Amino acid sequence: MGHGVGQIGFAERDFARFRVRVVDCLRVLEEVVADPGFGAAAATVGAELEVFLVAEGGRPAAVNGAVCEILGDDRVVLEVSRSNLEVNLTAVPLAGRPFTTMATEARRLVAAITRVSLPRYGARAVPIGTLPTLTPDDVGAEALTDVPRYHALESAWDRRRSRPFTLRVGDGHRGLVEARSVALQGAACSWQIHLTVPPDHFCSTFNAAQLATGPALAAAVNSPLPLGRSGWQEGRIPLYERGFGDRQGRRNRARVGFGRGWVSGGPVAAFKESVYGHDVLLPAFFPAGNEPPAGTALPALKELQTHLSTVWSWNRPVYDANGHLRIEFRALPSGPTPLDMAANAAFLVGLTLSLAAGGNDVASRLPFTYAKANFYRAARQGPDALLWWPSGTSAAGPRRHRAADLVRELIPAARTGLETAGVAGEEARMLLDLLDQRVATGRTGAWWQLRARQVLAGRRPDRQDDESRPDSAAAAALGRLRAGELTERYATLSAQGAPVHTWALPAEPREVGDEAEDIPVGQ
Repeated sequence: MGHGVGQIGFAERDFARFRVRVVDCLRVLEEVVADPGFGAAAATVGAELEVFLVAEGGRPAAVNGAVCEILGDDRVVLEVSRSNLEVNLTAVPLAGRPFTTMATEARRLVAAITRVSLPRYGARAVPIGTLPTLTPDDVGAEALTDVPRYHALESAWDRRRSRPFTLRVGDGHRGLVEARSVALQGAACSWQIHLTVPPDHFCSTFNAAQLATGPALAAAVNSPLPLGRSGWQEGRIPLYERGFGDRQGRRNRARVGFGRGWVSGGPVAAFKESVYGHDVLLPAFFPAGNEPPAGTALPALKELQTHLSTVWSWNRPVYDANGHLRIEFRALPSGPTPLDMAANAAFLVGLTLSLAAGGNDVASRLPFTYAKANFYRAARQGPDALLWWPSGTSAAGPRRHRAADLVRELIPAARTGLETAGVAGEEARMLLDLLDQRVATGRTGAWWQLRARQVLAGRRPDRQDDESRPDSAAAAALGRLRAGELTERYATLSAQGAPVHTWALPAEPREVGDEAEDIPVGQ
């Protein structure tokens, strides 16, 4: 979806002309999806995995271009920041064992990146939502990857607001940082799932995906230290939203968000929301933009693709000229391990399919504002969030549940959704059992990072950090040292591959009187 552009600057007339082309693409798309044979193939699932390149001391390594060139694998591509890479996994049939297949490919590619980068640059690939050692200085303009698309986005960023500007990524007085470049997007790494959906079920499945995302995110949180600050359990969410979030004028809604309402009215409805709800950012023209790509019979719709690639909704519609529509689930974080990510994907996809089974539309069961509230509560509080969920009868109305309890209640439905779609029963059981153990213990990636940081700082892992304490140069230096040790421990455990709920904390400190007291976990 990161569609390439060949130029950086644009004239004012280009924006109006481009919008006309995008609207024309919508008309063509309506005709394409109306063909009875479009989207008739068996469902497939794929993924994009974003990783950090991490050097000694847990610091970001700005070497993505060199690593990508040496590796020479077209599945591994550049991301917006020089310390990020994106791994594009091979799409596979949903029937069978798709999620373990994806996990295996992800593990091998992450290991391949490390094999290339470690001896030359002392860096390894680490799947994690936000890097604890990253600072605002690491995501300035000098961190921007040197390709036209990202320079064009930087130019568009300048058009939309003055810089630097202040945004909040964490709690307390240290939670405010200055954003100076679109490279700030590189502070957040995701695990993005792609699921093909037939046109006649697209709206109901897209709505189901919106509702399923809240509990799935609560179980997957892995980004509690955005730019080294204590933030939400999934601090990627506010960081990414606010890093490109501006509201200059009616058309300029924030380009990253959860959406405005349930979609209805046919499979192109979600595409129209992105087109009519957001102004043009990169008006890159393609002379043969509607011509079929080589080996296909369907129009490429390149202007539409380019526009959609600049609207970063947490669930995004995708048109593919190979003959299908798909939903891109963008809310899940990278990491902690390929096995954890496979479990997260299995739960999210399975629950989505279960909610949309038989053409059912969750829009009739829950107001959209409740689903949207669920998403942000899950990002803020993880398994402890209180989430709304439809009750068994419409008369009873929605009820609130602790996210961990809700996820465990929904696991059987997710398993049914997977098995009905042809996923092997043993695969569904194994991955969903893994997720069940994680939420039962509360030991998510975010939990491990926060508790490990407390232990490394000499504090009990069940005590809250005090972010209001005054800063000093010595305290800041010590904090960076601990963040580096935390990151290196995380990277080692991630590479070993055991699921995060089994990870041990660093050697835990003992205080006077602790000899006979067990330190609680999963709190």
